[in-house]
Amino acid sequence: MSQRPHAIVTGGAGFVGSHLVDSLLSDGFKVTSLDNFGSGRTKNLKHIESERFTSINHDVREPFPDVGDVDYIFHFASRASPKDFASHAVEIALTNSQGTKHALECSREHDARALIASTSEVYGNPEENPQTETYNGNVNIRGLRAPYDESKRFSEALAVAYEKKHEMDIRTVRIFNTYGPRMDPNDGRVIPNFLSQAIRGDDLTIYGDGSQTRSFCYVSDLIGGIRTISDAPAAVASGEVFNVGNTQEITIQELADVILDLVDTGSGVTYQSLPQDDPEVRRPDISKISSELDWEPSISLRTGLERTIPHFEERLEGD
Repeated sequence: MSQRPHAIVTGGAGFVGSHLVDSLLSDGFKVTSLDNFGSGRTKNLKHIESERFTSINHDVREPFPDVGDVDYIFHFASRASPKDFASHAVEIALTNSQGTKHALECSREHDARALIASTSEVYGNPEENPQTETYNGNVNIRGLRAPYDESKRFSEALAVAYEKKHEMDIRTVRIFNTYGPRMDPNDGRVIPNFLSQAIRGDDLTIYGDGSQTRSFCYVSDLIGGIRTISDAPAAVASGEVFNVGNTQEITIQELADVILDLVDTGSGVTYQSLPQDDPEVRRPDISKISSELDWEPSISLRTGLERTIPHFEERLEGD
């Protein structure tokens, strides 16, 4: 490894990717972001003034450009918004298949440690709660969410194949629902939807009866988990997959009540039919990363929302 480690972050201009870039730079890394700005935003990187940072407009469905020696690869490129699953289905599927292949090939060429971003969506509409890393999921392979869900499952399978064939150091993180500053107000997931509607004074839209549950992780906690996995010794983490998320489970109705309490708004609540394959429950079992790597989230939902609301107010004022 070089004296100052060099990390590639794919999707570095995205919501999670840009926070990861900040974390790496703060720890002295040289960082190269590869992003085609399909869903990432240049504004997410505008605050960075470090000479150790380079942003390259690149689509990971193509082989990676030569950026010199590489020590770490964080593969976080992919649209993750449910509203994109139909309109960008092919792009999403190929980003998580061809893009993962190119990330792993770059890792193999440079003998670099790779961290692959997977998702709780690999569990589909789970029949066990909470979900453990050994649970294989309940996914509709021909449904509206399939291009994302199944391509993420394939990316994990490809990572395992590379790790075994080439004896590489590859780790995988399954990311559960995350929120925080830099999230797109039009993302389509429930917290951006609710916050945007409340700030605009529109009624909050609950799909179904609101009894379905989610667990929400503040972005700084997520980044801490990601870094914990990437920094762990190979003997502990190489070839492993870890859930990262918050275990505090809440119904969608309860989430709406919390947001209406935090935002100064006259909004009410309306109900619409539940979308196809929308999970009834979603909560991570984090006992593996907690026991093996000593990581747990620390930011409560109310605290995280209080930190997030000003970002949404600023973004929506600018729209």
